[in-house]
Amino acid sequence: MYTLCLDIGGTKIAAGLADAAGALVYSAVRPTPTDGVAEGVWDAVAAAIADARRVADAPVGAVGVASAGPVDLRRGTVSPINITCWQRFPLRDRVAALIPGAPVRLGGDGLCMALGEHFRGAGRGARFMLGMVVSTGVGGGLVLDGMPYAGRTGNAGHVGHVVVEQDGRPCACGGHGCVETVASGPSMVRWARAHGWSAPPGAGARGLAAAAVAGDPVAQQAFRRGTTALAAMIASVAAVCDLDLVVVGGGVARSGPLLFDPLRAALADYAGLEFLAGLRVVPAELGGEAGLVGAARLVALASPWTP
Repeated sequence: MYTLCLDIGGTKIAAGLADAAGALVYSAVRPTPTDGVAEGVWDAVAAAIADARRVADAPVGAVGVASAGPVDLRRGTVSPINITCWQRFPLRDRVAALIPGAPVRLGGDGLCMALGEHFRGAGRGARFMLGMVVSTGVGGGLVLDGMPYAGRTGNAGHVGHVVVEQDGRPCACGGHGCVETVASGPSMVRWARAHGWSAPPGAGARGLAAAAVAGDPVAQQAFRRGTTALAAMIASVAAVCDLDLVVVGGGVARSGPLLFDPLRAALADYAGLEFLAGLRVVPAELGGEAGLVGAARLVALASPWTP
C-alpha cells in the first residue's frame, strides 16, 4: 500500500509515492503552468497524479498534499499567493474525487517541508524546530514537541511574513516590510540592482551569489542585508516558540557559507536570551523532496485520520 504525495508550488508540481516506512519510491516534477488559468494548473496536478498511479505496483491507500498557501484546512481549499488563479480552490475535494476511498490530508508546503526534514533530513531528533525555505519567497513550518503544528487555520509558521522593516516595501501578502521583501532571492537581486550592481539582463539570485563570492561589494551587501533580516525573524520566532533548531532550504540556501556564515553571526546579535543560547541553524538535507516526504508523513501521523 502506497501513500501518494503531492507538493504544489508556484514554480513546480511534484508527485511521489511513499512506502509504509515513509520512504519515497517514486517522484517526478513538472512545471506549474503560468498562463493564469485555474483549470490549467489543476490539469497539471491531475496529470501528475495519473502518472504516479500508473507506476504504482500496489494500491494507493491515502494521499498527502503539500500546497503553497494560505490554506484553509477546515474547507480543504487553498489560495496560494504565487498561484493567483487559485483562490479558495477546492484542492482536497478535487484530489479526493480522483482517488475514491483514499483519505486526503492537506498541509501547507512550509509545514510539509519542515516535517519532511524532521522525519528524514537535517531535523532528525529535534523537538522544537522551524523549517524554512529561502528561494523566490520565504516560507516556513513548525514542528513543536515533535509534532507538526498547523495552527488554527493551517497557516502557522508563515515566517516569510514576519515584519522586519516597519516602513519597508509592500509585500504580495498585502502588508509591508515582511522578511520576504528583503531576504528572498528576487528581493536581494532587486536591491542590488538599485544600488549599482551591474549584471547581465536576466541575472538572478544565482548570479548575485556568484558575484558576491567573486568579491562584488554590492552583491555582498545584498546578502548581508538579507541574512540580517532572516536573523531578526529567526530570533523572534525562536523566542516565541522556544526552538532548538532551524533548518534552512531553498535555492538561496544553496549559496552555502555565503548565506549561513553571516546569518549565524547576525543571529548571535539578535538571539540574546539565555534559553536561545543553544539554537542551531543548519542547511536542509532533502532538497526538493522534503515537501513530498512531509506530505506522506502528515498521513502517517493522522491516526485516526482526520480532515
